Amino acid sequence: MTLRWRIVALVAAATCAAAAAVGVLVHHASRDRELSQARDGARTTLDRAAVIYARTGGVQGSGAVLDAPGIPGDLRRLVDKGHQGTEFTTGPNGPAMWAARPADDQVLSVRVDMSTAMRDIGALDTNIILAGLMTTAVVLPLGVLTAERMSRRLRLAAATARRIAAGDLDARISPATRPHDEIAEISGAVDSMAAALQERLLDEQRFTADVAHELRTPLMGLVTAAELLPPGEAAGYVRDRVRVLSTLVEDLLEISRLDAGAEEADLSPCPLGPVLEEAIAGTGLSARLRTGPAEDPGREDRADTGQEDRADTEREDHADPGRRDAADGPKVWTDPRRLTRIVANLVVNAHRHGREPVEVTVAADGRTVTVRDHGTGFPDDLLEKGPQRFRTGVRERGRGHGLGLTIAAGQAQVIGATLEFGNAPDGGAVATLRLPERPEQPERPEPGPIHG
Repeated sequence: MTLRWRIVALVAAATCAAAAAVGVLVHHASRDRELSQARDGARTTLDRAAVIYARTGGVQGSGAVLDAPGIPGDLRRLVDKGHQGTEFTTGPNGPAMWAARPADDQVLSVRVDMSTAMRDIGALDTNIILAGLMTTAVVLPLGVLTAERMSRRLRLAAATARRIAAGDLDARISPATRPHDEIAEISGAVDSMAAALQERLLDEQRFTADVAHELRTPLMGLVTAAELLPPGEAAGYVRDRVRVLSTLVEDLLEISRLDAGAEEADLSPCPLGPVLEEAIAGTGLSARLRTGPAEDPGREDRADTGQEDRADTEREDHADPGRRDAADGPKVWTDPRRLTRIVANLVVNAHRHGREPVEVTVAADGRTVTVRDHGTGFPDDLLEKGPQRFRTGVRERGRGHGLGLTIAAGQAQVIGATLEFGNAPDGGAVATLRLPERPEQPERPEPGPIHG
């Protein structure tokens, strides 16, 4: 049960309980008053009849009766002991109040009929029930309206919190929460948290950009100095470490541009096959490229197993460019440079943290690319929270800085694609890139001749 219906149920229960409590109190108060009045009237009549009986030895005209047949048993036993009393009964003749006292060897009694009084109390009970129902009918819609407003405000706060958790730190709740109550206090706390998170994230992004820019200048000098070292094993190791450091700095600069929103895609129609081949070739790693039916039904799977195969492919492409274009199949609307960067990062990550063979597959729709390895799969933390910079998800240190998947996800967002991470049922990590359909944009006019 949602909070709204809980509040509605509570309001309904409280209204019914209040109406029932008032009804019970009014019923008992009215009944006690009627019984008290009837008891006083019966006693007064009995005392008057006793005076007349003492004077005349009879009770004619007094309203009392000697040895009446319907006297209640408990009241008769009380009189037999020499006492007087009253008792309310609801017998076949209807409700009545009896009063009796001893008169020599007889019982002097008075019966006051209370049928009218009890009917009035019953009518009062009916009116109380109707009033309670009418009150519930009036209060319940107000409770529903109040609960709906509270629920709507809470849902807005929850939705905004989810937007903040998803990365939209500009989301705020305050403009929609006017009343000053506990919900407004919670909304203000969420807004303050979002503002603090946004400020810290911006500080982190500025720090990353500043560090990358500051490192770039001395790094260029370090690269130049490394190239001047005499050949040898130590020089090779230094050059390799300098190359790794240079790659890290370039990745940091790229992430800082992505964080700042400075990256803009240059979308154009391009064949998907050559872009994927170029991405795989640029990594220097082996990967098997598979194309779906939509790409080319008669095309066989091709595997990139090393530098020699790539060199053969490049030689064939340079020898006959027209043949390659004919086998490219349909085109996709994307930024080829950024798509190459995304696929290359995914292939490198598959080799670094998975096991061969690494497969790059184009689905039948011609717009979905999956990169799969046959290792242990992505860690649960990455599947739940997505890629995070400087977290590789492996126990070993020195096997990457955790920026490859972060850059791939950022570049995918720039070109309007979606990048999802999962694990195959039979083992292995699976990264799925879904490219967008061609946007509805007017065709750019062909440039005309330039006249001097």
